[in-house]
Amino acid sequence: MPFVIAADHPSLPGHFPGRPVVPGVVILDRVLELIESLHPEVAGAPLRLPQVKFLHPLLPEQTASIELELLGEAAPLRWRFRILRGDSLLASGEVAAGSPS
Repeated sequence: MPFVIAADHPSLPGHFPGRPVVPGVVILDRVLELIESLHPEVAGAPLRLPQVKFLHPLLPEQTASIELELLGEAAPLRWRFRILRGDSLLASGEVAAGSPS
């Protein structure tokens, strides 16, 4: 799923003045929105991020895409994600539904 964070996004002026970078939490919010749209049964449920790695920044107005992989159908649900800008990997990680066991 491609997405673009607009240059006027409210998080950008403080992150960082003069050279804005899209905050990781804004990128992760897009991942969670995609998961909830594909799996409405987890909407509003607690989701954990046991692993996240940011490799390169995303700048405002750049197009990025989310690759999402469901890691098994059994509960608790888990997903692996990758954030790409073209062929460049920007971030990757996992999302898990429910509380840790």
